Amino acid sequence: MDLSCLIEALRTEFAGDDSLALETANDILGAMSEQALISIRSFEKTGDLSDLDDAISTYETAVHHTLTGDESLHVRLSDLGSAFLLRFQHGGNIPDISEAISLYRRALQTMRPGHLNLSSVLSNLGTSLFSRSKRINSLQDISESITLLQRAASLVDHSHETHPVIVNNLGNSFLARFQLTGHPEDMHKSISSLQSAVDLTPPNHLDLSSRLNDLGNSFQVRFRSDGKLDDVEEAIRAQRRAVQLTQVGDIWLPSRLSNLGNSLSLRFGHNGDLADIAEAISVQQRAVHITPKHHPMLHGWLSNLAISLTRRFERTQDRPDIDGSISALEGAVKHAPKDHANLPHILTNLSIALMRRFKLIGNAADLSAAVSNARKAVDLTPEGHEYLSSRLDNLGNILTLRFDQTGDPQDISQAIISQQKAIKLTPKGHSALPAQFNNLGNAFQSRFNRTNELSDIAEAILAHQRAVQLTPKGHYDLPRWLRSLADSFYWRCLKTGHRDDLFGCISNFKSSATCTFGPPQIRLLAAKHWARLSCIYPLPFQAFETLVAFDTAIGLVALIVGLDQTVRYRYDKLKEMSDLPLEAASNACRLSRPDKSLEWLEQGRCLVWGQLSTLRTPFGDLRKHDNHLAQSILEVSQQLENAGSSRGPLHSGMTLEENISAEDEARSHLKLARRWDELLQAARAIPGFGAFLKPLPCSALLHDLPSSGYVVVINIDKKRCDAIALIPGKPAPFHIPLPQFSLEKATKCRADLSAQLQVYQLRDRGREAIAPANEKVLERGIGPVSKGKRGNNSVRSVLQCLWEQVVKPILDALGISKGTQAPTSLLLRVWWCPTGPLSFLPIHAAGIYGAQDSQCLPHYVISSYTPSVSALSEIVRNSTSTKNPFSGLFMTSQPNVPAASPIPGTTKEVQDIYDLFLKINGTTTRVEKAEGSAITVDQCLENMEQFSSIHLACHASQNAADPLQSRFFLHNGSLDLATIIQRNLKNADLAFLSACQTSTGEEKLPDEAVHLAAGMLAAGYRRVVSTMWSIGDQHAPQVSRDFYEYLWSTNSPDDESENGFDGTNSARAIHHATQELRHRLDDTEESLLAWISYVHFGY
Repeated sequence: MDLSCLIEALRTEFAGDDSLALETANDILGAMSEQALISIRSFEKTGDLSDLDDAISTYETAVHHTLTGDESLHVRLSDLGSAFLLRFQHGGNIPDISEAISLYRRALQTMRPGHLNLSSVLSNLGTSLFSRSKRINSLQDISESITLLQRAASLVDHSHETHPVIVNNLGNSFLARFQLTGHPEDMHKSISSLQSAVDLTPPNHLDLSSRLNDLGNSFQVRFRSDGKLDDVEEAIRAQRRAVQLTQVGDIWLPSRLSNLGNSLSLRFGHNGDLADIAEAISVQQRAVHITPKHHPMLHGWLSNLAISLTRRFERTQDRPDIDGSISALEGAVKHAPKDHANLPHILTNLSIALMRRFKLIGNAADLSAAVSNARKAVDLTPEGHEYLSSRLDNLGNILTLRFDQTGDPQDISQAIISQQKAIKLTPKGHSALPAQFNNLGNAFQSRFNRTNELSDIAEAILAHQRAVQLTPKGHYDLPRWLRSLADSFYWRCLKTGHRDDLFGCISNFKSSATCTFGPPQIRLLAAKHWARLSCIYPLPFQAFETLVAFDTAIGLVALIVGLDQTVRYRYDKLKEMSDLPLEAASNACRLSRPDKSLEWLEQGRCLVWGQLSTLRTPFGDLRKHDNHLAQSILEVSQQLENAGSSRGPLHSGMTLEENISAEDEARSHLKLARRWDELLQAARAIPGFGAFLKPLPCSALLHDLPSSGYVVVINIDKKRCDAIALIPGKPAPFHIPLPQFSLEKATKCRADLSAQLQVYQLRDRGREAIAPANEKVLERGIGPVSKGKRGNNSVRSVLQCLWEQVVKPILDALGISKGTQAPTSLLLRVWWCPTGPLSFLPIHAAGIYGAQDSQCLPHYVISSYTPSVSALSEIVRNSTSTKNPFSGLFMTSQPNVPAASPIPGTTKEVQDIYDLFLKINGTTTRVEKAEGSAITVDQCLENMEQFSSIHLACHASQNAADPLQSRFFLHNGSLDLATIIQRNLKNADLAFLSACQTSTGEEKLPDEAVHLAAGMLAAGYRRVVSTMWSIGDQHAPQVSRDFYEYLWSTNSPDDESENGFDGTNSARAIHHATQELRHRLDDTEESLLAWISYVHFGY
């Protein structure tokens, strides 16, 4: 029996007693309403829309069978309206919200004036009109909503439990009208109402989280308008508390997470704190992750996430961020209904992301799509809408960019018209105005660059000046606007030659660069322009200005590649700035300031290794003052080191779950970096520790040099080449200009040498060069390549050029004469620290070969290399003898690594060394060996910790794309540099890398020493023997034997390490071994390449 029949039967049975029949029927209908309410509660817990559908069906039946005039009718109509409202909020269908409004209106019509529930129904109707207005941008709906809610509020005493509900809804409606009209009074009333609702809500009330969320949203919107930091702080405070009060699984949790992310993202836009944007992305990813695929607001969460990803991309230029943003926005467009009020917002954000990616990779399709989406967004935005001005401004930006590419005058004319209209529509005092004026200035400047019309550049300057004037001091974007203003002055100066424009240009670049806030990349660009202009144009105190400018620029480099980033990211960024330290040092030498030149080279080169060294600095002095602080610094340094080298990079193909995990790791990394900065500040506040772990001044760099010999830094730049010699006992560096040599010559030498290495197959995977034509010999690369045509004396020409124009002038300036027939043990030592392309050239073998007057550097000195002066000083400072039980030598040979060419000579090499050891040392020194599969990667690492010295006879490979993945190949796996660096090898002394290319370096990072030899120094080894290119299996065993024979034979019997293994004389030993090989060969190109590959790094 259906419900209609049941009620009719009741009325028949109780004929004559209508009240009893009505009471019984109402009991049944009441029970149905209770059942519908149970279904709604289930939906609120699970989000299962079928529960909500069941509730609506049950309510509809109850309403249908409720008699006109029944006191319960308005209640059931209102309950049904609430169910439709709820389904609209989670389904987004316009018919649902329209039905809710209709039901509430019917409920009002059935109620008598003064009814106790009148305020509740008025409130529900007002809320429904508010919801529809948000969906369709109806000013009429939102105005009626406010009227109804104000009337409802007037009917309820402030102490009544429904009063906070009504006041909260009223606050949301005022906010919605503000977003449509921009009237400040509505904004004020919104926050006042919402704050009142929160204040009236008990601490444990279930609705407190939703009211806090709404209050946070209102503060967030006011921040977007006024730009006052206090508002976004209040927004974050309220929204964070709202999230904390919302249980996992609550259907409103995604919305609250996304809103919190929006506020954090906005604060990042104001102050540039990477921790804010990392948290924003993290919570917004979580919001997307827990939202069902067909949820009507999924497009909103995707759009919010995309905005945050784009914001971070603007700071970091990380490709996965902008790819992820575009992917999220494309998903948002797909999920958003075509008539949704938020669609223009999504299209605008998509156009911005596409524009950003075009600037990164230059794909014309991205720019075309950006223009199309920006136009659609403007076309879909009604006149008078709060965001029309920002969408016009965005369209103007993209059209300006396209004009820069194509020169189409229609694009730039339309861009300027759009941006002028945007400014006209934006209320006075709005926080968007500075950016809009800056963008208008950029458009005028772009047109000037094509037309040379002075009126355009004058308009650009006026607009940029207005942007600067309207921006509060300390705002994150102020350095950007200052740089734009400087650019405009620069272009007008080029046109007119006016001195005032030059001063305006330089002063604004300086102001941008010296800001203590704002994007570091923008400030660095400004600093570089400031420095270069100060060199070119005569200014008051020009030398001082140049020094300050370059000092600022060098300091910003370290800020951009800070410890909060992965090592791989730091290397990628350094590729863009690798020439700056050399340029700065060159100008310092020009100004007769070799001390500043040295300081800048030390601060701007080998940054990653320097950071690692800083993290491993002993804190003995600090422990005496504050042991707890020193221990905290030590613990954080170890965690930072691990995070920097082990955290994997984001990439475009990652799943959402993988992205969330990666973002969590990134946030933890940022927190560690922030904690590190806080601890350093605490240490520097201690009297006497003000310079704790700060870059060393020149005077300090000269303290811990080797007690004898010379350290020679060679700097090369487009304008000049200079050597800076550091001499023991001298209080200042010695400047040696090298006017005959140039960057052009160095680049040619590198190209000539590289070509010959390719010809002889010694660069990437080269084969043995020194061999009879009919004899097959093997080398220690990975596999064969075809041979090319051998050149005529190219190698000798390179070595002669280095000798005549670089090395011999340095020797003469230092008074170093040829050590004729001098034994190796009596030759002076020189540590070379070359820069730029010189880093790839064999300075240690410079000379004139094959002539009667042959002379070469090995006749004068023992050569070593150091990645930086600081690296050498650190080794000297911490150099102590390695005693038992760790003193000793571990060797491994890997003759048959899978997928690599066999190198049987490694077996003989290690066996010969082992036999030699037994002959010379007997059992007094620990020496062990292992071949092939007899040792695993982990065992090799353990032996590196247990033995002070190692000898690796194996294949090796450098990874140019990711230097930390450069590796040694063992039979059971590979041992990469990142893994070695994570081991702090406290007992390490000597590493002999009898493998290929272990000190080759990366062409795009010549001053970062990203090779295995420098990595082994960073891991803790004091000295490393390595190779600049592939070595042959024919000569390697004898070179190694000669090396160890010299090393063991020259150890002093009085040495405290006589019962251990001491690598102190390793530089002299490899010098001896390579000269022995040279004497066995001749001075042909092939012979030279055989011995000059070997180099010594470290002390």
